[in-house]
Amino acid sequence: MSTTVASGEAEIKKYQTYSLNVDPNQDDKATEIKLCNFKRPHMRAFHCSWMGFFTAFFIWFAIAPLLPVIRKPIEEGGIDLTKQQIWTSNICSVLGTIFMRFINGPMCDKFGARILMGVLLCGASIPCALTGLVNNATSLAILRFFIGLGGSTFVCCQFWTSRMFTKEVAGTANALVGGWGNLGGGVTQLVMGTFLFPAFQSGMSVEMAWRTVCIVPAVVGFFLGILIIFISDDAPKGNYKEMKKNGTMPEISAAASFRSGSMNINTWLLFIQYGCCFGVELTMNNAAAMYFVQRFDQSVAGAAAIASIFGWMNLFARGIGGYVSDKVNAKMGMRGRLIWQGGLLVIEGVLIFIFANSNSLAGAIVLMVIFSTVVQAAEGSTYGIVPYVNPPVTGSIAGVVGAGGNVGAVCFGLGFRQMDTLKAFYLMGGCVLASGILTAFVSIKGHRGLLWGQDSEEVIAAYKKTGAPAAATTLQVPEPDAEVEEEVEGDKA
Repeated sequence: MSTTVASGEAEIKKYQTYSLNVDPNQDDKATEIKLCNFKRPHMRAFHCSWMGFFTAFFIWFAIAPLLPVIRKPIEEGGIDLTKQQIWTSNICSVLGTIFMRFINGPMCDKFGARILMGVLLCGASIPCALTGLVNNATSLAILRFFIGLGGSTFVCCQFWTSRMFTKEVAGTANALVGGWGNLGGGVTQLVMGTFLFPAFQSGMSVEMAWRTVCIVPAVVGFFLGILIIFISDDAPKGNYKEMKKNGTMPEISAAASFRSGSMNINTWLLFIQYGCCFGVELTMNNAAAMYFVQRFDQSVAGAAAIASIFGWMNLFARGIGGYVSDKVNAKMGMRGRLIWQGGLLVIEGVLIFIFANSNSLAGAIVLMVIFSTVVQAAEGSTYGIVPYVNPPVTGSIAGVVGAGGNVGAVCFGLGFRQMDTLKAFYLMGGCVLASGILTAFVSIKGHRGLLWGQDSEEVIAAYKKTGAPAAATTLQVPEPDAEVEEEVEGDKA
């Protein structure tokens, strides 16, 4: 079933003209990206999505570069933590996000990304501001669990751009906002560990400095969350509430959306693969500073600056992953995206083994730059595939796949907690290599896979941009299926 506006009738929507070229047959989604444009609705949502996720990421890992100080004995200004206790807190920081990412997907399908992004930012800012109340390993783990809920803004970020841009450019759009958002992980290492903490320490004790410095990102995050709600839109044609009221968007059941997305095997294959790229990035965000302190005897500030390099690669690397995915799609369709995806994961796995065996500081830094670039390109490539799996329930699929990144981080974190560091790297590298092989089993309806399947005529026409488009005078808003409609009616009853 679809909601239609017949030819000749005035369509009710918030904006009658746009600053970007749009496809009226894809719900007025933009067919291009203009990075220096901030106008509503498309590019305003684009910039709000990456800024919101960037700030959430900054808050999420604000404590990480401070851990070498927090772990010190009480008489030296710390709370006396063991390696296992630190890794327990690292695991807790990503554990809470798993649950929230599963929830956020269908919630985005039902309510849109704008309000969820704002609420989550404000919510995560509160425990971040309370960092100074930590006094033992248990309170640190609990605090980081609640701060980590803000990491689920990634789902809002990816859903929002998928809602604003056509599938043909969604790989690039998703990769750019995700990459620039993930950049918060590198910036927080540099800003918190190298600038803010030393600045606070210059005017107070070491203990007072780490207990108060996290108030800064908390305040920024809270006010940005409020701002995003009021200056942006859910979709090209307006906000979900008004669109449903006007009849230009069908009601969607969050439960049915999640069920439809989670019953697709491709969702879970991408879940595993995303765990082996974004999960690796989260693990490195938690481990890198401590690794360079212990292995190469760097200071806290020096190690934080080096560790920030991993996150800084998000400035371009994830965008490249999505951009190349879109380009090979234009030449080869989905098969091109899958070849790119599988190749990146295999290369990433090999680089983990090489990085783990580096014996010089300079060599480790160079390898980390290359390693990080490939990791983040694989993340961008993954979300170039997501919008194709089952378009009407993209939010739920994005949520499940996004949760895979956190599951991967928890699993790899447990490895670093229980095993020797070198063996933990070997375990992580082996898992990534295996995930690359899984690309052969991704098979999306209507698209050619690596080993079987054929592109439909409609798919070929779409990615090659041939054939006559559907009449632009008819608006079609897809609903998932008849089962979803029954679920909606049940909710109303």
